[in-house]
Amino acid sequence: MQSDRIHIGFFGRCNSGKSSLINALTGQNVSIVSEVAGTTTDMVSKAMEMPGVGAVTLLDTPGLDDGTVLGYQRMSVAWKALDKTDIAVVLYGEGEDDSVEAGLCEELKRRNIAVIRVLACCDRISDPAATAAGKGGDIITLSSVTREGISELRTRIAASCQREEHLLTAGLCDSGDTVLLVMPQDSQAPKGRLILPQVQTIRELLDKGCVPICCTPDRMPAALDALTENPRLIITDSQVFEPVWKMKPEGSRLTSFSILFARSKGDMNEFAAGASALESLSGNSHILIAEACTHVPQHEDIGRVKLPALLRRKLGSELRIDIVSGNDFPEDLSVYDLVIHCGACMFTRRHVMSRVEKIRKAGIPVTNYGTALAALTGILDKVVY
Repeated sequence: MQSDRIHIGFFGRCNSGKSSLINALTGQNVSIVSEVAGTTTDMVSKAMEMPGVGAVTLLDTPGLDDGTVLGYQRMSVAWKALDKTDIAVVLYGEGEDDSVEAGLCEELKRRNIAVIRVLACCDRISDPAATAAGKGGDIITLSSVTREGISELRTRIAASCQREEHLLTAGLCDSGDTVLLVMPQDSQAPKGRLILPQVQTIRELLDKGCVPICCTPDRMPAALDALTENPRLIITDSQVFEPVWKMKPEGSRLTSFSILFARSKGDMNEFAAGASALESLSGNSHILIAEACTHVPQHEDIGRVKLPALLRRKLGSELRIDIVSGNDFPEDLSVYDLVIHCGACMFTRRHVMSRVEKIRKAGIPVTNYGTALAALTGILDKVVY
């Protein structure tokens, strides 16, 4: 799954060798290679297993100095790729002016993104060692043609893969605990399979040695009756928070899949504070709802139907709500009074936190689906996060 992979971004000027390097690393023609500046017009991603690292996604980006007619749009794509990048490979050329690369490295440092600098296409450079020395610091000389330096690059990538693990259920349950998962199978659920948050949560519970029990909301009483003791934790969809709360036995704790993913990929303290902002909004307010995935909306859709309905019921029918999905996210957030993000099961933690940081800098409160729904139904103080 893309959201669980280390994302490695390749950045550099036009014709610096980014696409060739990715092709060399994968052993496939993933990206188009040519001498024409601006050949890579959009971000290209390739999932692979890298020895010593595991599952990764390689991101090929447009040149940072694209001077074509669409150059500005293409370069903006490259900068947006930073939001997804865990490790950045910055490619240098033979030229002495490294101001573009230096500016990029400063931004990567500010974002706390690991940087690996490479002098690419060294087979075309008369004296690679002298050129590399002139650029200062620790830089790898490599060639996608001769494959010189490729092994060292892989080693450096492996050494940079120190990502903090954020478990979904950390602190909520332990090995041996019974966990009841109450999962509506309505029109939003894909036929014949479970949605990704449910699959990932069940897998984690199994890995922890818990005993997961699954049921639909209408079968929850029967599931509880079948247990010899009350479950330690109950996890449900945010849309059925209220009825599940009413059926929850005393002593069992309640949370949602959306909150679990918010804890794992975002900042729950920020989301809880953002949910409290709902009390100060009115019908004149403007709210942005952001979905990580792209899907065809259903009549029971949480983000496009149920959540807007609850918001308008509380704040007034004149409330303005904008909805974006996938990688679409407004550059200007100043027009909004609140941002509500989905659980982001399709995004990496870095991608989610980059959005949270942008929202925070804009001085706007942010929350997520599960937290907002718990607040709107009056049980935020009763769920665990």
